[in-house]
Amino acid sequence: MSSIVVGDDRLARPSWAATDPLMKEYYDTEWGMPVRDEQGLYERICLEGFQAGLSWATILRKRPAFRQAFAGFDPDAVALFGDGDIERLMADAGIVRNRLKVNAAIANARATIALREEGGLVDFVWSFAPSETPEPVTFADVPSTSPESVALSKALRRKGFAFVGPTTMFALMEAIGIIDTHLVDSHRRGSSGVWPR
Repeated sequence: MSSIVVGDDRLARPSWAATDPLMKEYYDTEWGMPVRDEQGLYERICLEGFQAGLSWATILRKRPAFRQAFAGFDPDAVALFGDGDIERLMADAGIVRNRLKVNAAIANARATIALREEGGLVDFVWSFAPSETPEPVTFADVPSTSPESVALSKALRRKGFAFVGPTTMFALMEAIGIIDTHLVDSHRRGSSGVWPR
């Protein structure tokens, strides 16, 4: 049984991206496309961490507020956040107010800066790209982790990152195009340019 829904526009999408206009836009234009800039990748790592235990739709709706609260996810700015900033964030109803996740975003900014001495966050994360990508026909075919996401999680933790578990890192790898888990019948399969159609 396929997990694909063909919309009024005759484009095939997974059911999670077939009805909510915000999720459809995200799927059609952003999800699975390569992210190769430090600030963009830092933002994605933070948002994937904030998403843990919540739906991605929730995070996507709050993303403008997150960007405002976290200085546009500029690692240099967030790395300077102190106790006053943490309390400001914990009072901000526009974001996910979880102290551990807020602290993780600040720690991740500092770790991102530290990685610049070793070639930077982007090269570090992309170095965990696998030699092949899944070819899922249904949602059941999409794994939730991989050997590479486990390895990336461990490596990032060693570098001082937090909220970067193997499942969260697999979701990151999907979202930023390191792997292509678009279902094979989706109109987006192979659209990243990283993997062939």
